[in-house]
Formats: sequence, structure tokens, C-alpha cells
Amino acid sequence: MDFVDFSTSVWSIIPPLLALSLAIITRRVLLSLSAGIIVGALMLNGGNLLTAAQYTFSSVSSLVYSDGALNANYTNIIIFLILLGILTSLLTISGSNQAFVNWAQKHIKQKRGAKLLTVFLGVFIFIDDYFNSLAVGAIARPVTDKYKISRAKLAYLLDSTAAPMCVIMPISSWGAYIITLIGGLLATHAITEYSPIGAFIAMIGMNFYAIFALVLVFIVAIFSFDIGPMAHFERNAENAEAISDDISNGKQGRVMDLILPIFVLIIGTISMMIYTGAQSLAADRQVFSILGAFENTVVGTSLVVGGLAALITATLCALSSKQISLKEYVSAYALGIKSMFGAILVLFFAWTINTIVSDMHTGKYLSSLVSGSIAIGFLPVMLFILSAVMAFSTGTSWGTFGIMLPIAASIAVNADPALLLPCLSAVMAGAVCGDHCSPISDTTILSSTGASCNHIDHVTTQLPYAMLVAVSSAVGYLVVGFTQSGWLGFFATGIVMIGLILLFKKRTTKP
Repeated sequence: MDFVDFSTSVWSIIPPLLALSLAIITRRVLLSLSAGIIVGALMLNGGNLLTAAQYTFSSVSSLVYSDGALNANYTNIIIFLILLGILTSLLTISGSNQAFVNWAQKHIKQKRGAKLLTVFLGVFIFIDDYFNSLAVGAIARPVTDKYKISRAKLAYLLDSTAAPMCVIMPISSWGAYIITLIGGLLATHAITEYSPIGAFIAMIGMNFYAIFALVLVFIVAIFSFDIGPMAHFERNAENAEAISDDISNGKQGRVMDLILPIFVLIIGTISMMIYTGAQSLAADRQVFSILGAFENTVVGTSLVVGGLAALITATLCALSSKQISLKEYVSAYALGIKSMFGAILVLFFAWTINTIVSDMHTGKYLSSLVSGSIAIGFLPVMLFILSAVMAFSTGTSWGTFGIMLPIAASIAVNADPALLLPCLSAVMAGAVCGDHCSPISDTTILSSTGASCNHIDHVTTQLPYAMLVAVSSAVGYLVVGFTQSGWLGFFATGIVMIGLILLFKKRTTKP
């Protein structure tokens, strides 16, 4: 199709801006995304209703079937969601979740312990953000419910350990992707001072948003630092009756029946990621390495295989314990699929508007805002802000990496090569920040799903925390730009964040 070109026009931001604004104002996600999709389709097709309708249908259908085959990138994520929904339902009906809650009550005596359990699980399971949000949510939700921790707080803990951990770990789907991009950039600009993985490791300490988002998560978990709408949700949860799953039937299962399927889920997924990556390396006649396997892995297929293995394990455990009947087992499938239907629907709408945003070249327009007239010292902070805005508007960190990392490298190499790694780090940090704040981000949606939390409740409660870290990080990148010292930028970020935390704490404790 021939579309109207918005790559150099401010109008390219209208569809995502409309969807985001309506979502926050109306709290109706599907309606808001629909408005953005319709407006974007009409704009791209010059206002022609017929071609706009054809384009929208084509965009939606391509998510499932394209180029004569199933679109594995999207369908595998949907299948994994369904598998995890069924697995969670089965663990609940068999009483395994309740057994884990009973175990946790003996070993975890306070709300703080329940929150720290969630955080440590999120930090430990860093292989992939989708996997992190959904798997940790399934494990931790019964425990946080028991201790009257709001679903909004759980969603925040999931979201703020998923992407920040993935983006700073070399052996993760994110790390492997970024290292691949960095390798191409180093080759393009003939930079031999760093290897791709060496550059990535050097950049970890300058990824201020990811590091301090993790620090803030621990502060929130330990000290119950509740600001903005989160304080309201926590008060409501504290005063409400203890939450229990709708499908709970009071059965007392075995803790091992929960631990074993989750263990199989983790090991199965990681093993399959290495296997599919090794196959890709062999097809390209490359020498096998763990990092190389993660660079070339097929995440969707790995998640599905891990999910199937976990479901089979959970089935065998349930049958051996004789805790559920055949009728209950079948009903677990129906309830599990039903529990994921809303999330799947939101994902389809989010993926569709992401396609429209891509065709409107919103990212290209936003990247053009980086002007050559900007003082060199301002480059890291400007790239951080622009990457955050781009990820917020497009709902994708990976897309932002793909667009902004080459731009940042080109600007830094020509302006001041010493700022290359700080500029690349600023892009990575900004992309995660914008992703955290965006209602149309996959990770945000799946964190809401993992916590069984209203999606907009999660967005609005997480935003103050994300902004607190973002402001602190922006100061850090400003310091880095003018001093070219990553350590000074790190300390500046920490000092500003401590000051903001103390300021918010003082305001919330006022009589």
C-alpha cells in the first residue's frame, strides 16, 4: 500500500498520543486503542474509509497469518499466555498455590517478606521480560494476596524487576539483542577499542535508570515507600478482606506440586533458548557459544516448549496426588483460557497500533528532533529523554533500541568519541523508562496480567516511581555529558534520588 508520508511531520505522533491520552482519561484501554488505530489508519490512507478498513484488517490478520504461514512471533506469545493461564488455574484448583501460601506463612512473617520474595524472584528470573512478569506473578500472587498487598503493588514489583534486569544482563534475550546491535555499530564506525560484549559490560554501570529502578524496588519492598495513587491502593488492600483466587476450592495440595512445574518451566525455557540458538548458529556455520546462542535464539518457541513441559509436569503431579477429578482438570483449562482472554485482546490491539505507529514513522520523526546544534554536554540527557518519549509513544523498547542506538552512535562518534558509551547507555535507559510508563507496552500489559491487576491501575501507580527514577537519571546523564565521568553521573543520580525520596516521604507523613 502507498501511505501518506508522516516521517517528517509532527502529525505522526497523533495516533499514539490519542490512544495514550484516552487510556489515562477514560481508563478504557480497548476503546482508547481502537480510537488510535482508527485515526491512524485514516491518516495513513488519506481519509479513505475503504482503504483504511482494508489496511486495518490486513494489519490485524498479519499478526496471526502472514506470508503464507502462521506469524510465529505473535502466535507463540499468545499460546504461552494460554498455557500459563491453564497452568496457574491447575495449580490453584489442585491446592498447590494454597500449599505454597501455607508454607510462606510459616517462613514469611510480614508483608515485607512477601514483597521481597517477589523482588528476589524477579531479579533471579532475568532470562526474558515476558517470562519474568508472567512466571513470577503466578508464583508470588497467592502470597502477596494473603498479606494484603495490593495487586497494583505486585504489578509494579513485577514490571520494575523484569525489563531493568533483562537490559543489564548479557545472558538474556534483551542483552543478546543489544550486544548484536552494538557489534554492528562498532564495525560500522571502525571502533576496535571494545568488543561488543566488552562495550555492553562497560555500559551496565551507566544504565542509570535500570540500576536505580531496581534500587527503588528494594526500597519500596523494605520500607513500604508508597507515593501517589499507590498509597490509595495499599490502604484499600489493607482494609479489605484477604483476596483469594476465584477458582480456589480450599484444597490442600503439596508445595512440591507448585515448585516442580515452575522449575521445569524455567529450565525448559532456558534449555530451549540455548537449543534454538545453537540451531541458528549451526545453520550459519558459526562456532557455538552460550552468548551466541542467546543472540540467535527463538524466544517465542522456547516459551511455548517450556510452558508445555511445565503443564505436563503439573498434570502428572495433580494426577499422582489425586487431588482433582477429571471434571475439575478439564474445567482448569476453560478457566485458564478465560483468565487470559482480556490480556490477549489488549495485546492484539496494542500490537495493531504499534504497526500503525511504525507505518507512520513516528520513531523516525522523533529521532529527527536530535539536532546537530545541541551542545555536546547535553547529548546523553537529550538522548535519554528522546528515547523515553519514543518508547512511551511506540510501546516498544526493542524498536527504540533499533532506531536510536545507531543515531546515538553516529552523533557521538562525530561529536566526541569519549561520549559513545554514555550516549548508548542513555538510549538503553530511556527506552526502558518509556516502556515502563507506556500503557501500550507489551511488558506493561503482561505485568498487569501476571499480577491480575487492572491495566490502567498499574500504569497510573507505577508512573510516579518511574518519573522519580527518570528525573534522577536525567541529572546523572547531564553530569556525565559535561564531566565524561560515569562514576560522577552514578553518584549524582543516587544523590538526587535520595533527595526526592526524602522529599516525598516528608510530604506523605505530614499530618
